[in-house]
Amino acid sequence: MTDSLSAAQARRVALAAQGFTRARPASVGARHVHRAMERLGVLQIDSVNVFARSHYMPLFSRLGSYQPALLDRLFLSRTTHYVEYLAHEATFVPVGDWPLWRFRMEHFRARWADPDSWASRNSRTMAWVRDELRDRGPLRPADIRADAPRERGTWWDWDDVKLALEHLWRTGDVAISGRKGFERTYALAEHVIPPHVLSRVVPREEAIRELVRRAARSSGVATQADLADYYRIRDRSAVSRSIADLVDAGELVPVEVAGWTRQGRPLPAWRHSDAVLPRRVDAAALLTPFDPVVWFRNRALRAFDLDYRIEIYVPAEKRRYGYYSLPVLVGDRIVARVDLKADRGASTLQVQSAWWEPQARPADDADRIAAELALAARWQGLDAVSVSGWGTAAQPLHAALSARDDVTVRRHVHAREQAA
Repeated sequence: MTDSLSAAQARRVALAAQGFTRARPASVGARHVHRAMERLGVLQIDSVNVFARSHYMPLFSRLGSYQPALLDRLFLSRTTHYVEYLAHEATFVPVGDWPLWRFRMEHFRARWADPDSWASRNSRTMAWVRDELRDRGPLRPADIRADAPRERGTWWDWDDVKLALEHLWRTGDVAISGRKGFERTYALAEHVIPPHVLSRVVPREEAIRELVRRAARSSGVATQADLADYYRIRDRSAVSRSIADLVDAGELVPVEVAGWTRQGRPLPAWRHSDAVLPRRVDAAALLTPFDPVVWFRNRALRAFDLDYRIEIYVPAEKRRYGYYSLPVLVGDRIVARVDLKADRGASTLQVQSAWWEPQARPADDADRIAAELALAARWQGLDAVSVSGWGTAAQPLHAALSARDDVTVRRHVHAREQAA
């Protein structure tokens, strides 16, 4: 690999680092999940369930159809494999990485040491919640709330218990021991994190350098901003020092990527020394908005020409693409976005809108996307796919789906079509 890359080469390097050059297994087992997590590093959690919750999606994108119960067993039940922390946003991380986040935990602790902070003003609540977890073991917020003492004849405010738990989790005093449904169960960190992990000390500078190294490995090729965003490291100086150390160690190699510019000049970038440049990427995948390939808007725009913002909080009449549009990967290009909804009652995957992206080759890409939509419906246990007429890719996708013999295809009218 040379010290310069074309834009397409950079995309292939990035996608290879994320596992998109590997063939999907015929049957997905725990080992496949663990290997995918080694490449991803983190799995972002999100509660929106209009199609599938976000943390289920990256494994589907890379491994194909798998049993969601497998993820539940490995991530959501009490396990020695993974634990939740703010490693990007709320994410699953390997439990052995807990010491790497001590610098972030100490940052929260220092922020809340001010006498005017909520934690300081509610130290009695914090102490009582901690004692409840020590005496009773792992608990849901409702379990603690039900046993809360009375103050001046009224219950403590419900939010106080939740806030105390969240503060204690951020400072590392408390860990998430699992989930029931989607509700967190909290426990003291020593009841969740193995003693040899909990006692390990990683200095702040060393932890940041290790996280930058991992971000580089998971990114393949990246700018400083890309590397900082992967684990949401705000200290630019620390990231810059880490990059310099890793260059000196031969783990990062400076590289210029065609089209990656700032103010007309090449944007400094680095590839990981283990990164590979595949001749081609033959993947097709639906991506969650919180997939590392697209979760950093600047990188998505620079590398994939994808100008992406999630529209959940945009009023319905002002949405351009839909409530929860998923970027669609074909080869080394983001070619479309589709707004999906699982209508469980009708056992139908609804394609509420579908739009081509600038990198699309509609004549070639429609069939690949249709195959992924049919697979997604089967993965979610749905019997049919329904396509509205809203969006530039809607008609081609309906035609491509209708040509398949492995899925029932229907039409529906989106409210935006009716308004038009």
